Amino acid sequence: MKLKALMGAAAALALTAGGAAAGTLDDVKAKGFVGCGVSTGVPGFEYTNDDGEWEGFDVAVCRAVAAAVLGDPMAVKFTPTTGKTRFTTLASGDIDMLSRVTTWTYSRDVDLKFEFAGVNYYDGQGFMIRKDMGVTSAKELDGATVCIQTGTTTELNLADFFRINGMTYDPVPVETNAEALQKYQANACDVFTTDASALAASRSTFETPADHMILPEIISKEPLGPLVRHGDNEWGDIVRWSLNALIIAEELGVTSENVDEMAKGTNNPEINRLLGAEGEYGAMMGLEADWAVKVIKAGGNYGELFDKYIGEETPIGLARGLNALWTQGGILYAPPFR
Repeated sequence: MKLKALMGAAAALALTAGGAAAGTLDDVKAKGFVGCGVSTGVPGFEYTNDDGEWEGFDVAVCRAVAAAVLGDPMAVKFTPTTGKTRFTTLASGDIDMLSRVTTWTYSRDVDLKFEFAGVNYYDGQGFMIRKDMGVTSAKELDGATVCIQTGTTTELNLADFFRINGMTYDPVPVETNAEALQKYQANACDVFTTDASALAASRSTFETPADHMILPEIISKEPLGPLVRHGDNEWGDIVRWSLNALIIAEELGVTSENVDEMAKGTNNPEINRLLGAEGEYGAMMGLEADWAVKVIKAGGNYGELFDKYIGEETPIGLARGLNALWTQGGILYAPPFR
Protein backbone atom coordinates (compact mmCIF):
# COMPACT_ATOMS: atom_id res chain seq x y z
CA MET A 1 0.00 0.00 0.00
CA LYS A 2 2.88 2.36 0.80
CA LEU A 3 4.34 1.77 -2.66
CA LYS A 4 0.99 2.54 -4.30
CA ALA A 5 0.66 5.70 -2.23
CA LEU A 6 4.12 6.87 -3.22
CA MET A 7 3.42 6.16 -6.87
CA GLY A 8 0.15 8.08 -6.63
CA ALA A 9 1.89 11.06 -5.04
CA ALA A 10 4.55 11.06 -7.75
CA ALA A 11 1.91 10.97 -10.45
CA ALA A 12 0.09 13.88 -8.81
CA LEU A 13 3.29 15.92 -8.69
CA ALA A 14 3.96 15.18 -12.34
CA LEU A 15 0.48 16.32 -13.30
CA THR A 16 0.87 19.47 -11.23
CA ALA A 17 4.22 20.31 -12.83
CA GLY A 18 2.80 19.67 -16.29
CA GLY A 19 -0.25 21.79 -15.56
CA ALA A 20 1.91 24.65 -14.32
CA ALA A 21 3.78 24.75 -17.61
CA ALA A 22 0.72 24.28 -19.80
CA GLY A 23 -1.16 27.13 -21.39
CA THR A 24 1.75 29.16 -22.80
CA LEU A 25 -0.05 29.71 -26.10
CA ASP A 26 -3.05 31.21 -24.34
CA ASP A 27 -0.77 33.33 -22.17
CA VAL A 28 1.11 34.66 -25.20
CA LYS A 29 -2.13 35.54 -26.98
CA ALA A 30 -3.48 37.26 -23.87
CA LYS A 31 -0.42 39.43 -23.26
CA GLY A 32 0.21 40.07 -26.95
CA PHE A 33 3.89 39.18 -27.12
CA VAL A 34 6.36 36.30 -26.93
CA GLY A 35 8.80 36.50 -24.04
CA CYS A 36 12.16 35.44 -25.43
CA GLY A 37 15.41 34.97 -23.56
CA VAL A 38 18.56 35.91 -25.46
CA SER A 39 22.20 36.39 -24.49
CA THR A 40 23.68 39.69 -23.42
CA GLY A 41 25.08 39.98 -26.93
CA VAL A 42 26.84 37.82 -29.55
CA PRO A 43 27.54 39.53 -32.91
CA GLY A 44 25.44 38.03 -35.68
CA PHE A 45 23.39 35.88 -33.32
CA GLU A 46 21.89 38.27 -30.76
CA TYR A 47 22.56 42.00 -30.72
CA THR A 48 20.83 45.37 -30.69
CA ASN A 49 20.95 47.61 -33.75
CA ASP A 50 21.36 51.39 -33.84
CA ASP A 51 17.67 51.80 -33.04
CA GLY A 52 17.95 49.60 -29.98
CA GLU A 53 16.02 46.73 -31.57
CA TRP A 54 17.17 43.13 -31.20
CA GLU A 55 18.45 41.41 -34.34
CA GLY A 56 20.37 38.28 -35.20
CA PHE A 57 20.20 34.65 -36.24
CA ASP A 58 18.81 33.45 -32.88
CA VAL A 59 16.58 36.49 -32.52
CA ALA A 60 14.99 35.59 -35.85
CA VAL A 61 13.66 32.34 -34.35
CA CYS A 62 11.80 34.31 -31.68
CA ARG A 63 10.39 36.64 -34.30
CA ALA A 64 9.30 33.65 -36.39
CA VAL A 65 7.35 32.27 -33.42
CA ALA A 66 5.72 35.66 -32.81
CA ALA A 67 4.76 35.84 -36.48
CA ALA A 68 3.23 32.36 -36.33
CA VAL A 69 1.20 33.00 -33.19
CA LEU A 70 0.43 36.72 -33.29
CA GLY A 71 0.97 37.63 -36.93
CA ASP A 72 3.58 40.20 -35.90
CA PRO A 73 7.31 39.36 -35.80
CA MET A 74 7.96 42.49 -33.72
CA ALA A 75 5.66 41.31 -30.91
CA VAL A 76 8.55 39.99 -28.84
CA LYS A 77 9.84 41.08 -25.44
CA PHE A 78 13.53 40.20 -25.21
CA THR A 79 15.21 39.40 -21.90
CA PRO A 80 19.03 39.29 -21.88
CA THR A 81 20.38 36.33 -19.88
CA THR A 82 23.80 35.00 -18.94
CA GLY A 83 25.05 31.42 -18.89
CA LYS A 84 24.08 31.29 -15.21
CA THR A 85 20.66 32.97 -15.38
CA ARG A 86 19.21 31.64 -18.63
CA PHE A 87 17.77 28.40 -17.26
CA THR A 88 16.30 29.83 -14.08
CA THR A 89 14.71 32.61 -16.13
CA LEU A 90 13.03 30.06 -18.39
CA ALA A 91 12.05 27.68 -15.59
CA SER A 92 10.46 30.50 -13.58
CA GLY A 93 8.11 31.42 -16.43
CA ASP A 94 9.60 34.90 -16.85
CA ILE A 95 10.08 34.04 -20.54
CA ASP A 96 8.23 31.74 -22.91
CA MET A 97 11.25 30.44 -24.81
CA LEU A 98 15.03 30.67 -24.85
CA SER A 99 16.96 31.27 -28.06
CA ARG A 100 20.58 32.13 -27.26
CA VAL A 101 23.35 29.81 -28.49
CA THR A 102 22.37 27.05 -26.06
CA THR A 103 23.66 23.50 -26.48
CA TRP A 104 21.22 20.60 -26.41
CA THR A 105 22.51 18.10 -23.83
CA TYR A 106 21.10 15.13 -21.94
CA SER A 107 21.04 16.79 -18.51
CA ARG A 108 19.47 20.01 -19.78
CA ASP A 109 16.78 18.03 -21.56
CA VAL A 110 16.11 15.46 -18.84
CA ASP A 111 17.32 16.75 -15.47
CA LEU A 112 16.57 20.46 -15.90
CA LYS A 113 13.20 19.62 -17.48
CA PHE A 114 13.51 21.57 -20.70
CA GLU A 115 12.45 20.63 -24.19
CA PHE A 116 14.71 21.53 -27.09
CA ALA A 117 12.67 22.42 -30.15
CA GLY A 118 15.39 21.50 -32.63
CA VAL A 119 18.80 22.64 -33.85
CA ASN A 120 19.21 25.93 -35.66
CA TYR A 121 23.03 25.81 -35.73
CA TYR A 122 25.41 22.83 -35.55
CA ASP A 123 28.56 24.06 -33.83
CA GLY A 124 31.60 22.91 -31.88
CA GLN A 125 33.91 24.40 -29.28
CA GLY A 126 37.12 26.03 -30.45
CA PHE A 127 40.00 28.19 -29.23
CA MET A 128 41.04 31.70 -30.23
CA ILE A 129 44.55 33.05 -29.62
CA ARG A 130 46.76 35.92 -30.71
CA LYS A 131 48.87 34.95 -33.68
CA ASP A 132 52.02 36.26 -32.01
CA MET A 133 51.79 33.42 -29.46
CA GLY A 134 53.29 31.21 -32.16
CA VAL A 135 50.85 28.39 -31.40
CA THR A 136 49.28 26.39 -34.23
CA SER A 137 47.43 23.68 -32.29
CA ALA A 138 45.30 23.53 -29.16
CA LYS A 139 47.55 20.71 -28.00
CA GLU A 140 50.30 23.33 -27.53
CA LEU A 141 48.33 25.27 -24.89
CA ASP A 142 49.77 23.56 -21.80
CA GLY A 143 49.90 26.06 -18.95
CA ALA A 144 47.83 28.72 -20.75
CA THR A 145 45.37 31.05 -19.09
CA VAL A 146 41.91 30.55 -20.58
CA CYS A 147 38.90 32.89 -20.49
CA ILE A 148 35.82 30.72 -20.00
CA GLN A 149 32.15 31.56 -19.43
CA THR A 150 30.76 29.97 -16.30
CA GLY A 151 27.56 27.96 -16.37
CA THR A 152 28.23 26.66 -19.89
CA THR A 153 29.12 23.34 -21.51
CA THR A 154 32.47 24.87 -22.47
CA GLU A 155 33.71 24.54 -18.89
CA LEU A 156 33.38 20.75 -18.89
CA ASN A 157 34.63 20.40 -22.47
CA LEU A 158 37.71 22.44 -21.64
CA ALA A 159 38.49 20.38 -18.55
CA ASP A 160 38.03 17.12 -20.47
CA PHE A 161 40.23 18.23 -23.38
CA PHE A 162 43.15 19.29 -21.19
CA ARG A 163 42.87 16.17 -19.03
CA ILE A 164 42.80 13.84 -22.04
CA ASN A 165 45.89 15.53 -23.46
CA GLY A 166 47.82 15.62 -20.18
CA MET A 167 47.88 19.42 -20.00
CA THR A 168 47.06 22.02 -17.37
CA TYR A 169 45.48 25.45 -17.67
CA ASP A 170 44.59 28.42 -15.50
CA PRO A 171 40.90 29.34 -15.90
CA VAL A 172 39.81 32.99 -15.98
CA PRO A 173 36.06 32.78 -15.25
CA VAL A 174 33.68 35.28 -16.83
CA GLU A 175 29.89 35.55 -16.95
CA THR A 176 29.27 37.14 -20.34
CA ASN A 177 30.72 37.16 -23.82
CA ALA A 178 31.44 40.87 -23.47
CA GLU A 179 33.42 40.30 -20.28
CA ALA A 180 35.38 37.50 -21.92
CA LEU A 181 36.31 39.73 -24.84
CA GLN A 182 37.33 42.57 -22.56
CA LYS A 183 39.66 40.32 -20.57
CA TYR A 184 41.04 38.60 -23.66
CA GLN A 185 41.82 41.88 -25.39
CA ALA A 186 43.36 43.23 -22.19
CA ASN A 187 45.73 40.21 -22.14
CA ALA A 188 44.16 38.88 -18.94
CA CYS A 189 44.08 35.47 -20.63
CA ASP A 190 46.03 33.81 -23.43
CA VAL A 191 43.06 31.99 -24.89
CA PHE A 192 39.33 32.52 -25.31
CA THR A 193 37.29 29.36 -25.75
CA THR A 194 33.63 29.02 -26.67
CA ASP A 195 31.61 27.84 -29.68
CA ALA A 196 33.59 28.37 -32.88
CA SER A 197 30.79 30.47 -34.39
CA ALA A 198 30.88 32.83 -31.39
CA LEU A 199 34.65 33.09 -31.69
CA ALA A 200 34.31 34.14 -35.33
CA ALA A 201 31.56 36.58 -34.37
CA SER A 202 33.67 38.10 -31.61
CA ARG A 203 36.81 38.35 -33.75
CA SER A 204 34.84 40.32 -36.36
CA THR A 205 34.48 43.15 -33.83
CA PHE A 206 38.23 43.51 -33.16
CA GLU A 207 40.15 46.49 -34.48
CA THR A 208 42.62 44.12 -36.18
CA PRO A 209 40.87 40.74 -36.62
CA ALA A 210 43.81 39.39 -38.65
CA ASP A 211 46.01 39.47 -35.52
CA HIS A 212 43.95 36.65 -34.02
CA MET A 213 43.36 33.08 -35.15
CA ILE A 214 40.97 30.28 -34.35
CA LEU A 215 42.92 27.07 -33.86
CA PRO A 216 41.95 24.08 -36.04
CA GLU A 217 40.75 21.76 -33.27
CA ILE A 218 37.02 21.49 -32.64
CA ILE A 219 36.71 19.62 -29.36
CA SER A 220 32.98 19.05 -28.94
CA LYS A 221 29.57 18.70 -30.51
CA GLU A 222 27.45 21.77 -29.83
CA PRO A 223 23.95 21.44 -31.35
CA LEU A 224 22.48 24.86 -30.62
CA GLY A 225 18.77 25.54 -30.60
CA PRO A 226 15.72 27.10 -28.94
CA LEU A 227 14.12 25.52 -25.90
CA VAL A 228 10.95 25.68 -23.83
CA ARG A 229 9.77 24.18 -20.55
CA HIS A 230 8.64 20.58 -20.22
CA GLY A 231 4.94 19.98 -19.82
CA ASP A 232 3.46 22.18 -22.55
CA ASN A 233 3.56 20.13 -25.73
CA GLU A 234 1.30 22.52 -27.63
CA TRP A 235 3.75 25.41 -27.18
CA GLY A 236 6.72 23.14 -27.85
CA ASP A 237 5.15 22.09 -31.15
CA ILE A 238 4.71 25.72 -32.21
CA VAL A 239 8.34 26.65 -31.50
CA ARG A 240 9.59 23.43 -33.11
CA TRP A 241 7.57 23.79 -36.29
CA SER A 242 8.26 27.50 -36.63
CA LEU A 243 11.94 26.56 -36.82
CA ASN A 244 11.20 23.60 -39.08
CA ALA A 245 9.18 25.83 -41.41
CA LEU A 246 12.25 28.01 -41.99
CA ILE A 247 14.33 24.97 -42.93
CA ILE A 248 11.65 23.32 -45.08
CA ALA A 249 11.04 26.61 -46.90
CA GLU A 250 14.69 26.82 -47.97
CA GLU A 251 14.65 23.22 -49.15
CA LEU A 252 11.49 23.82 -51.19
CA GLY A 253 12.65 27.14 -52.63
CA VAL A 254 10.11 29.24 -50.75
CA THR A 255 11.53 32.68 -49.94
CA SER A 256 10.36 35.92 -48.39
CA GLU A 257 9.97 37.31 -51.91
CA ASN A 258 7.95 34.52 -53.52
CA VAL A 259 5.98 33.17 -50.55
CA ASP A 260 2.84 35.21 -51.24
CA GLU A 261 2.66 33.94 -54.81
CA MET A 262 3.36 30.35 -53.80
CA ALA A 263 0.70 30.53 -51.09
CA LYS A 264 -1.90 30.77 -53.87
CA GLY A 265 -1.10 27.16 -54.74
CA THR A 266 1.59 25.19 -56.58
CA ASN A 267 2.00 21.73 -58.11
CA ASN A 268 4.03 20.66 -55.05
CA PRO A 269 1.76 19.22 -52.34
CA GLU A 270 4.27 19.81 -49.53
CA ILE A 271 4.55 23.50 -50.38
CA ASN A 272 0.76 23.72 -50.44
CA ARG A 273 0.48 22.04 -47.03
CA LEU A 274 3.19 24.26 -45.55
CA LEU A 275 1.65 27.49 -46.80
CA GLY A 276 -1.93 26.60 -45.98
CA ALA A 277 -3.27 26.06 -49.48
CA GLU A 278 -4.12 22.43 -48.64
CA GLY A 279 -5.22 20.71 -45.44
CA GLU A 280 -5.86 22.03 -41.94
CA TYR A 281 -2.30 22.02 -40.64
CA GLY A 282 -2.48 25.38 -38.90
CA ALA A 283 -5.57 24.34 -36.98
CA MET A 284 -3.66 21.35 -35.61
CA MET A 285 -1.57 23.79 -33.54
CA GLY A 286 -4.31 26.30 -32.85
CA LEU A 287 -2.94 28.70 -35.48
CA GLU A 288 -4.22 30.32 -38.65
CA ALA A 289 -3.87 28.44 -41.94
CA ASP A 290 -1.21 30.86 -43.20
CA TRP A 291 0.98 30.77 -40.07
CA ALA A 292 4.01 29.51 -42.02
CA VAL A 293 3.58 32.26 -44.62
CA LYS A 294 3.92 34.77 -41.80
CA VAL A 295 6.96 32.93 -40.42
CA ILE A 296 8.77 33.07 -43.77
CA LYS A 297 7.80 36.69 -44.45
CA ALA A 298 9.13 37.72 -41.04
CA GLY A 299 12.74 37.54 -42.23
CA GLY A 300 13.08 34.87 -44.87
CA ASN A 301 13.78 31.16 -44.89
CA TYR A 302 16.70 29.55 -43.04
CA GLY A 303 19.16 30.27 -45.84
CA GLU A 304 18.11 33.90 -46.13
CA LEU A 305 18.56 34.40 -42.39
CA PHE A 306 21.94 32.64 -42.39
CA ASP A 307 23.24 34.78 -45.25
CA LYS A 308 21.91 37.99 -43.70
CA TYR A 309 23.30 37.59 -40.21
CA ILE A 310 26.27 35.20 -40.13
CA GLY A 311 27.08 34.09 -43.70
CA GLU A 312 30.27 34.45 -45.68
CA GLU A 313 29.36 37.92 -46.97
CA THR A 314 28.91 39.29 -43.44
CA PRO A 315 31.66 40.37 -41.01
CA ILE A 316 31.08 37.07 -39.17
CA GLY A 317 32.02 35.17 -42.34
CA LEU A 318 30.70 31.69 -41.54
CA ALA A 319 30.42 29.07 -44.27
CA ARG A 320 27.35 26.84 -44.21
CA GLY A 321 29.41 23.70 -43.50
CA LEU A 322 27.36 21.24 -41.45
CA ASN A 323 24.52 23.74 -41.57
CA ALA A 324 24.07 23.34 -45.30
CA LEU A 325 20.94 21.50 -46.37
CA TRP A 326 21.18 17.73 -46.52
CA THR A 327 20.75 18.02 -50.29
CA GLN A 328 23.84 20.26 -50.45
CA GLY A 329 26.39 18.34 -48.40
CA GLY A 330 25.30 19.38 -44.90
CA ILE A 331 23.23 17.66 -42.22
CA LEU A 332 20.42 20.20 -41.95
CA TYR A 333 16.90 19.01 -42.57
CA ALA A 334 13.52 19.08 -40.93
CA PRO A 335 10.96 16.26 -40.69
CA PRO A 336 8.49 16.07 -43.59
CA PHE A 337 5.57 18.50 -43.53
CA ARG A 338 2.73 16.07 -44.07
